[in-house]
Amino acid sequence: MGHLHDIRDRFPGIPGDWARFDGPAGTQVVDSAIEAAADWQRSGDNANTHGAFTASTACDALVERTSASMGRLLGADPAGMVFGSSTTANMMALTRAIARDLGPGDEVVCTTLDHDSNVAPWLLMARDMGAKVRMAQFDASTGRLPVEAVVDLVGPATRWVAVTGSSNAVGTIPDTAAITAAAHAAGARVVVDGVHLTPHQPVDIGALGCDVFTTSSYKWYGPHAGIMWVEPGLLDSLSPYKVRPAPDTGPGRLQYGTPSWEGLAGIDAAACFLLDVGLEEIAAHEAKRFACLLDGLHKIDGVRVVGPQDIADRAPTLMFEVEGKSPASVAEMLADVQVSVWDGHNYAVEAMVPLGLDAEDGAVRAGISVYTTDQDVERLLVAVADVVDRPVSV
Repeated sequence: MGHLHDIRDRFPGIPGDWARFDGPAGTQVVDSAIEAAADWQRSGDNANTHGAFTASTACDALVERTSASMGRLLGADPAGMVFGSSTTANMMALTRAIARDLGPGDEVVCTTLDHDSNVAPWLLMARDMGAKVRMAQFDASTGRLPVEAVVDLVGPATRWVAVTGSSNAVGTIPDTAAITAAAHAAGARVVVDGVHLTPHQPVDIGALGCDVFTTSSYKWYGPHAGIMWVEPGLLDSLSPYKVRPAPDTGPGRLQYGTPSWEGLAGIDAAACFLLDVGLEEIAAHEAKRFACLLDGLHKIDGVRVVGPQDIADRAPTLMFEVEGKSPASVAEMLADVQVSVWDGHNYAVEAMVPLGLDAEDGAVRAGISVYTTDQDVERLLVAVADVVDRPVSV
């Protein structure tokens, strides 16, 4: 694990005077992804696919290469890789296609632990088609989502189950394989939001068994883009909204126009970075620092950690409150000493009130990334302790 100690050097966007805990909303980009995107722009191959000339065939090869890298990263058939601008955009396209085959009497199960990109598209679809969304409640006392909380809502009318692979708010990792198995036994299909899972643990879609898996490369050291894997048979059976010349089979059915070629080059490089370093090694590296962060926050009087109180079965992300101070003011005071964190609901809008938080103000969120150092963790803990001791301004 020695080479991870200097891995921060591979992230030119991180100035040495900042401690970055803002990765859950978007990480800094690894050098190889930056270079791959720039090299593509310089190559003269910026064209489009399925042409007779060499720049066009280079675009075809780029799609194939990036899909293959994503297939290795996620343990999935590369033929199902759909590239879009974001996971939210991909989910809007997916649910719009699904909607054409749903109607009154059909049900979808979502969860209150999820990012809104895996809730709002289903709510909009249900509104337009007369279908019903049933919300599985996570355990507010633990911040965890029991399998039965989802499975108990699955019945003969359930067509889809949408569940997070890892909470982007508090890091919880539900047993999505068990949920998927139960949903399939009832005849329902499953979407797993893997955006917050992919950077932190090995993913094997084959083992999960889900029908759709979403992820965003800007959460794992690549460019701003979303990648959605759809089981190829399902992909070809959907009825998407698309322009008439768009393909009738394959990922192009759900892609609204030409993807960003430089983005695909960066995605390919970022996926290879994760594969080369190794997700198991990354997870161990992050878990060590996350344990120090969580333990340190527990020891500061006046700080309440929200949700799970240990590091078991979760990504290295947490939320916390400082007594007597708003999350926004805490984030501002930490930024003043060059420690970056997030505040608010972080788009996990259904999770805030059950966690005992204000629906809009939420809490302070801090996440460990592959480039987080022991010194960064110490800086955050010292800064939070200082914030606790500051008088409340009037």
